[in-house]
Amino acid sequence: MRILGLETSCDETGVAIYDSEKGLLADALYSQVAVHAEYGGVVPELASRDHVRKTLPLIEQVLKQAQLNPEQIDGIAYTSGPGLVGALMVGASIGRSLAYAWQIPAIGVHHMEGHLLAPMLEDNPPAFPFVALLVSGGHTQLVRVDAIGQYKMLGESLDDAAGEAFDKAAKMLDLDYPGGPRIAELAKLGDKTRFKFPRPMTSRPGLDFSFSGLKTFTLNTVAQYAQADGLPDEQTCADIACAFQEAVVATLVIKCRRALQQENLTTLVIAGGVSANTRLRQELEAALKKLGAQVRYARHEFCTDNGAMIAYAGCQRLLAGQAEGLALTVQPRWDMETLPTLEPAAGAV
Repeated sequence: MRILGLETSCDETGVAIYDSEKGLLADALYSQVAVHAEYGGVVPELASRDHVRKTLPLIEQVLKQAQLNPEQIDGIAYTSGPGLVGALMVGASIGRSLAYAWQIPAIGVHHMEGHLLAPMLEDNPPAFPFVALLVSGGHTQLVRVDAIGQYKMLGESLDDAAGEAFDKAAKMLDLDYPGGPRIAELAKLGDKTRFKFPRPMTSRPGLDFSFSGLKTFTLNTVAQYAQADGLPDEQTCADIACAFQEAVVATLVIKCRRALQQENLTTLVIAGGVSANTRLRQELEAALKKLGAQVRYARHEFCTDNGAMIAYAGCQRLLAGQAEGLALTVQPRWDMETLPTLEPAAGAV
């Protein structure tokens, strides 16, 4: 089965074609980072307009890349939530309309399920069951995964997601959007021993996260060392970036280790934009090695939003006989635990 996948949940237009027998055939991505950078964050209306302009040309591009015509596509998968409602409507409208015109089934895919399953695109995919850390600009969640669609929420952020906290900390230091890569780059120049930022909610039991207090601590530190222009000197900015990143990474590592021990599992999958952070990967690998556990993740280009993960997730559900009717629905908020299970969990109790 060949599936055309469309991702338009936020500020990236991703289109891909996935073959259930041959794997990923084509993949294309247009990032709107330059469009939103001058505003310091995503402007929903601008995001929607750019998806309108870019989605159809990218569909034509991947069809040409895969050397296919529309008659050879067996189904369409599009992101129907969570995300920005206007952006979601673009992909859903195009996906549903093409499916109707081509007389093939279509299905709306949960954006975070797409991220969670992105490592399945690799040559040696992780086996169920495992714990997943979904960490991006909009979500920070720990999930037990026993099968596709069989998810148990273990913990999540009570306020800012980790990626959102990175963006806000970067803005405090007058760094460009998106903040995660900018903080990571600046942190390389920082002194890890100068500042010790708090590791929020790690001294109490449980697997929930909170980054609002860390954000406030960062703001106060910036203000304490600010010079005439309102910013600390260059080295202090680097030291603050380093301390902030270390605090976020340490918090995530502590919670991931705790989740694996609680669930008695030995595989952690990390997915979402923040999973591309090199420091996070290094610290998770070191910490889990001590537990006799392993960490798995998708290749770098599939950590951020992309059409390949949506095509893959949609393919699994279409193969299982699931499909959407003609009614067009999107869900800006969508609980992943409500998704139907596709198969019994391997080794589940």
